[in-house]
Amino acid sequence: MRSFRYLAVGLLFAGQMAMGDDSQRLLTVDHYVRVRSTVPAIAGQTTQIYVREIVQAGEALRREAATDRVVLFVHGAGTPAEVAFDAAYQDYSWMRYLASAGFDVFAMDMTGYGRSTRPPAMNEPCNLSREQQVSLGFQPCDATYPQNMTTIASDWNDIGAVVDHVLALRHAQRVSLIAWSLGGPRAGGYASQHPDKVSRLVFLAPAYNRAGSGSPPAQVPGKGTAYNTQTKSEFAANWDRQTGCPDQYDPKAGDAVWTAMLESDPVGATWGNGTRRAPQVTSWGWNNAAVTKLTIPTLAVAGAYDKQVPPERVKDLYTDLGSKQKVMVDLACSSHNALWERNHLLLFKASLEWLTKGTVNGTEQGTVRLGY
Repeated sequence: MRSFRYLAVGLLFAGQMAMGDDSQRLLTVDHYVRVRSTVPAIAGQTTQIYVREIVQAGEALRREAATDRVVLFVHGAGTPAEVAFDAAYQDYSWMRYLASAGFDVFAMDMTGYGRSTRPPAMNEPCNLSREQQVSLGFQPCDATYPQNMTTIASDWNDIGAVVDHVLALRHAQRVSLIAWSLGGPRAGGYASQHPDKVSRLVFLAPAYNRAGSGSPPAQVPGKGTAYNTQTKSEFAANWDRQTGCPDQYDPKAGDAVWTAMLESDPVGATWGNGTRRAPQVTSWGWNNAAVTKLTIPTLAVAGAYDKQVPPERVKDLYTDLGSKQKVMVDLACSSHNALWERNHLLLFKASLEWLTKGTVNGTEQGTVRLGY
C-alpha cells in the first residue's frame, strides 16, 4: 500500500505543471496494516487493520513528516474511525480539518470494526444477546462463543502495529493521538506504555473510572456476549436523550453518519432493517494509578449534555492526569456526539491549537469554556 501512496502522489505531482500548483489538494489513501493478532478468538493469526489517511499532496511529497504533524485517530466502542472522524457531511470531517492545516492524518479501525478483520464468531447471530437476536428477527439460539470478543490488551496490540507503521511510513519519531469515548483507555493506555512514541493527546469524552481495576480479571476475555448491534432507531434515541439546546444537531448530519455506518458493515446492513456490529471488549488498566503516571500533554473535552461519559468523569480524568500541561474543555450544547453537532468546529479548532501550540485559547493548564 505504501507504493500506491507514492504512485498516486507522483502522478499528481507530474500533473502540476499542466494544472498549476495542487499541493494543498487533500488525498485519501487506504492502508491495510498486517498484525499478529492477540484477539483471543483468533490469537496468533495474521490479520489486517484498516487505516485511512488524509493528507495534503504537498505534505505527502515530503520525505519526512513535519515536527508534531502526524496524527492518529482512535475510535470508541461502536463507531469505526472513518465514520466517526471523516463524516461525509459539509465541514464535519475532523480528519480533513486537520489535514487542511498541514497535518498528515490517520484513523484506524480496531479488530472487529469497519474494514478491519472481523473474527468469524461476529458473523453468527447466535453470539448476540437473546434480546438482540429477537429484535433483528432471528430465531433465538445458544451462543457458540459465549464471551467477549476482544480485550483492551488486543486493542493496544492493534494500536501498536499501526503506530509503528505510521512512524516508519512518515520517518517520524512520535505521533499525536486523538481518541473518542472508549478510545480514551485504548489510546491512553497505549500512550502510558509507550510515552516515547506519543507527542500529544486529545480526548473527547474519554471513558474513565478512577477506581477501576489495574489488572486483568480472573477470566480473559470476560463471560458474556461476543458483540453487540445498534439500529438506526437506537442510534437516534441515544443521541436525542442527550440534547439540551435547540438545533443542537442537524438531522441530515445524523443521516450521513448512519449511511456511512451501514456502508462500513455490509453484513450487519443486511440484518433486520440494517444494523452495525461492534465487539464487546474486556477492559482494565485505565484507572487512577495509570493516569497519574501519564505526563504527556493532554487535552480532555467534555460535552455539556453527554450522558454516556458525563462531564464529571472527564473532570476526574483531568484532575488525575500527571501531566503539567493539561487543559479541560467544557463544550456547550454538546452531547457524546459533539464531533457531529453544531459546535463541532469549536472542538476541531481547540484540537488544532493544542496540537500546534499546546494551548486552548492561549491556556496551557485549567478549564476552558467554549460555545457559551
